[in-house]
Amino acid sequence: MSWDPQRTGALLCMETTQNDEIEQLKEQVRQEHEMYLRALADFDNYRRRVERERMNTASSGRREIILPLLELLDSFELALQHTRDAPSSLSEGLQAIYRRLLNLLEQQGVAPIRSIGEAFNPRIHEAIDSSPSNQYEPGTVMEEVQRGYRWGDELLRPARERVAA
Repeated sequence: MSWDPQRTGALLCMETTQNDEIEQLKEQVRQEHEMYLRALADFDNYRRRVERERMNTASSGRREIILPLLELLDSFELALQHTRDAPSSLSEGLQAIYRRLLNLLEQQGVAPIRSIGEAFNPRIHEAIDSSPSNQYEPGTVMEEVQRGYRWGDELLRPARERVAA
């Protein structure tokens, strides 16, 4: 067999063409893989966002239910202050309902803010009055007008208080 320059040139051209096609296919596979990874990341971000929105919606719905229950709890506390002259069965019944409501809120993670005798904190307290006091140092909460509540780390309602001046 003799050396044929045309045949050798054709084989080299064919090999170059095949190498170019292989490189193009490799590049196409790389691009497709990148698109797959982006789509996977986008879907994961979407899933997280939907879960976060679902949690926020559930939390918001609970908050909408809990806030009116706090007003109901305030009403019970006010009613219990005026049951001294009422028959004991009525007083005991109101106290039982009050305890049930309080326990229900505690089971949901709602906790009262204890503040009498504590330093005034504007993040959780709302001062409605200040007056001089012999019993408390200035800047100390001396009377709770309306109890404040937390729900986990979130402030549901600030405590409304009188502060020593």
